Amino acid sequence: MKVIKIPQNLKTIIFDIDSTLYTNEEYAFEQVDCQVRRFASERGISNDEARKLVADFREKFARENGGKKISLSNTLLSFGVPIQKSVEWRRELLEPKNFLTRDERLQNTLSALSKKFNLICVTNNPVTPAKKTLVALGVENLISDIIGLDTCNVSKPAREPFLLAAEKCGSHAQECLSVGDRYDLDIAVPLELGMGGVLVEGVADVYSLPDFLQ
Repeated sequence: MKVIKIPQNLKTIIFDIDSTLYTNEEYAFEQVDCQVRRFASERGISNDEARKLVADFREKFARENGGKKISLSNTLLSFGVPIQKSVEWRRELLEPKNFLTRDERLQNTLSALSKKFNLICVTNNPVTPAKKTLVALGVENLISDIIGLDTCNVSKPAREPFLLAAEKCGSHAQECLSVGDRYDLDIAVPLELGMGGVLVEGVADVYSLPDFLQ
């Protein structure tokens, strides 16, 4: 975990979901690969060819942008796949209950945090599969709202989802903390907006948040 900045008057915690509120390498891979396979099918190319196209584009983007990462939806957008199409694919293809189970330790962690802070999620998945993820983990009642890819129709690291999350919680940006596993997508823009940021390596780091946010 890397604690970058904690707001002095913290009121709202904005969580990423995937690879933040759970750690599951198999599902993390499948979330990406099922969309790449669909992209391959629509392009009439092999799955391996599609994987190489996506990987090469992301590597080129990182090389030309100081190592920054690009989201899958923005990668597919560069190949002519509209955001709405990405939303449709994710709604159809993602089924988190096949990979995830209830996490009592996460439940206890978020329950403790919810007694003091507003908790909301900002994700690059659409709201429906994101909610299914929270249900699979058993924490859906501890998160006040989900800002998804289909809420603002832009992908992180866009500013709009983070600003909307703050607005929905009745907080100023300076009163918000963004928690996620990818600096470029989850942390950099919130910091630019005046929010705090905590970079995690997975859910094990999330478990420790109540220790220093009380």
